[in-house]
Amino acid sequence: MSAVVLDVKGLSVAFGGVQAVDGLTFQVREGEVLSVIGPNGAGKTSAFNCITGFYKPQSGQVAFKGDDITAGRPANIAAKGIARTFQNLRLFGELTVLDNVRAGTHVRLRQNAFDAILHTPRYRRSEQLATDESNKWLDFVGIKSDRTAQVRNLPYGEQRRVEIARALAREPQMLLLDEPAAGLNHGEKEELLALLRRISGLGIAVVLIEHDMGLVMEVSDRIVVLSYGKEIADGTPAEIRANPDVIEAYLGVEDSSVRDEAERIAATAQDESTSDEGGQL
Repeated sequence: MSAVVLDVKGLSVAFGGVQAVDGLTFQVREGEVLSVIGPNGAGKTSAFNCITGFYKPQSGQVAFKGDDITAGRPANIAAKGIARTFQNLRLFGELTVLDNVRAGTHVRLRQNAFDAILHTPRYRRSEQLATDESNKWLDFVGIKSDRTAQVRNLPYGEQRRVEIARALAREPQMLLLDEPAAGLNHGEKEELLALLRRISGLGIAVVLIEHDMGLVMEVSDRIVVLSYGKEIADGTPAEIRANPDVIEAYLGVEDSSVRDEAERIAATAQDESTSDEGGQL
């Protein structure tokens, strides 16, 4: 079994009288794709903000590769190997496609103001390395557009991939993606699905918030479900699909018919599993 990279224990944060995250506990392993889902207002982005240092939790602990990062600053947490994208694109629209990704490499380069002013050999080596690394990641995410064009002129789906390339240019051990499929068409979602699998194949842990349940069910190794800040389920896609608490949270009702339907789905899933096992024998 692969090593644990992220260990969240009892994480809680409140704003006034609203408990945004309430005792959240989960782990993420190397190369794992974990989706965090739940209805709007469930606390998903608040949990991301606590993990990455944008919010300070009232209680709980966040450990990354064994180091306590609970009280860390966003820049320090990012430097440890956690990269992130946001719900809304945060690209530099006036800059070129290439320069947007180069911005992600500079946290790893060894140069100072003196080097930049005098264009020392170290500066020139660093800049060439930044260009080479940026092109590598743009190739990886499948960007074939003119990389000298302003990024704002790219189609929205390609801008999403440029943002992911910039995050990967930091060489993270874990990548947090907040609704990466939002605004994408069917073909772009298929490309995103393949990209997430390639990222996972590099050994990078991927944690995503996503509302597209088809994508979530297909790409995830595990799914954590939140409702009103609390974790109500943690399991495989098959387990989550058949979980009555999850169905109830999404339908927003408490009714015996919901549980009856959940039991029917669970029974169907079990029958399919048994049939598959029989076929494999």
